[in-house]
Amino acid sequence: MPPTSAPLQAVRWFDSSDGVRLPLYELGGRGPTLLVVHATGFHALVYRPMIEALAALTGEPGFRVVAIDLRAHGDSITPPGLTMEWARFGEDVLAVSGVLRQERGTLLGFGHSKGGASLLRAEQNRPGTFDGLYLYEPVVPPTVLPPTMSSNAMVEAARRRRAVFESPAEAIANYASKPPFDRFTPQALRAYVEHGFRSRPDGDIELKCRPEWEAEIYDMSREHGPFERLGEVRCPVTVARGARVHPGPGEWAPEIARRLARGRFEEIPGAGHLGPMERPEAVAASVLEALGRFLPSDPTD
Repeated sequence: MPPTSAPLQAVRWFDSSDGVRLPLYELGGRGPTLLVVHATGFHALVYRPMIEALAALTGEPGFRVVAIDLRAHGDSITPPGLTMEWARFGEDVLAVSGVLRQERGTLLGFGHSKGGASLLRAEQNRPGTFDGLYLYEPVVPPTVLPPTMSSNAMVEAARRRRAVFESPAEAIANYASKPPFDRFTPQALRAYVEHGFRSRPDGDIELKCRPEWEAEIYDMSREHGPFERLGEVRCPVTVARGARVHPGPGEWAPEIARRLARGRFEEIPGAGHLGPMERPEAVAASVLEALGRFLPSDPTD
């Protein structure tokens, strides 16, 4: 499947826990490092439209943007038989963050949904890993979940997810006709399919994130360890949500921001839980407002 935009500058591999190997993608820029961590069921490169919008706003040198495929997602190498405990996703973040911080000195994080929870876990377990974070609707449920929130529906939906298509064109047409993908920009939807599927010997394509893995991740999402430890996070954190609020992460976002030592809450008009793929330019502008102070004041630096 040919790429929709410029080829990747580099792909590096990192060893995480449990024998997992993680690909790290270099996505441009020469300034402070911004690590992008994806949501459940997605992958690093679905955020390329948002990253390209951010680069257009910042100019040179901009953020040096890197992104990873977490275990069970994208091109990560995941041994069979692993359980999808959410603590392990935090370990995936820590597997790459130490090297990234050494390379540039400043390390920032953008996390979406489970990716936001993974960044918080990493910072809680190794304080000082990040200088600043931007979390879009992080899945960090309170100790007592509201009665409106249940992961059961998402678990069942993941188990029923169609995993095989005849071609990328068929997959794109299928997704574009139904929620939540019908709200994606065409570029984000194409990026999701291009990197989210692999070719099969019979010529069809299949999801890289197996439906049974995705279902297990959702099933284990009700744990609440990060919520109880939010006050331990000392770096500045912006917690954003879409203005189209549904039961779950969007509801919790204001309280998460309030409990953080240096938390800030923001709402993105017209966006839902998948806002980075629905309104990439608006989310990019919000990221720049939150983290722009880390950019060098002199563009020649």
